Amino acid sequence: MNIEKDRVVSLTYTLTDTAGKVLDSSTETGPLSYLHGNGNIIPGLEKALEGKGEGAAFKVTVPAAEAYGERDEHLVVNVPRDRFQGVADIQAGMQFEAETAEGSRLVTVTKVSPDMVTVDANHALAGQDLNFDVEVVAIRAATAEELSHGHPHVEHQGCGCGCGDDCGDGCGDDCGCGDGDECGCGDDHGEEGSGCGCGGCR
Repeated sequence: MNIEKDRVVSLTYTLTDTAGKVLDSSTETGPLSYLHGNGNIIPGLEKALEGKGEGAAFKVTVPAAEAYGERDEHLVVNVPRDRFQGVADIQAGMQFEAETAEGSRLVTVTKVSPDMVTVDANHALAGQDLNFDVEVVAIRAATAEELSHGHPHVEHQGCGCGCGDDCGDGCGDDCGCGDGDECGCGDDHGEEGSGCGCGGCR
């Protein structure tokens, strides 16, 4: 069986930047499972996996445009400090979920002044070319429920994104996936790097 749309793929990976620094790896989290062709992982990695079979091992460099996009300085904005009600001690590096015209987006605080807070809505890996060392360990047909939810249900792997949340029996609200979420993770994971063991997870 080869990788094609609507098949569940499990793979191991190591993600490095252009300097060779390891940004993420499945070594500790175990294989990443995703539903191919459903936007669960970054486009460039998904494209490189298309047609591969079980046991395929390869390296690929995914350009920024096909990973987390180029940096957009328009996404760095100053927000009045009083908009952060209930947060007494705001510090650089903190992350908050903000509602935007494009939907919910994770923003990172980069600077704090008495009246203003500067936040950056770019993904932590925006503007970076990413190197993946990948091995395909399993491929299977997706279940009807997985196709309905848009992501695989993998025990102890948090809806196939490697977050570590247990999806339970049907990937309900207890794992944060909900119907229609790509992989349950969102576009970012609340930490520097690609976060939460997801590798190329979107």
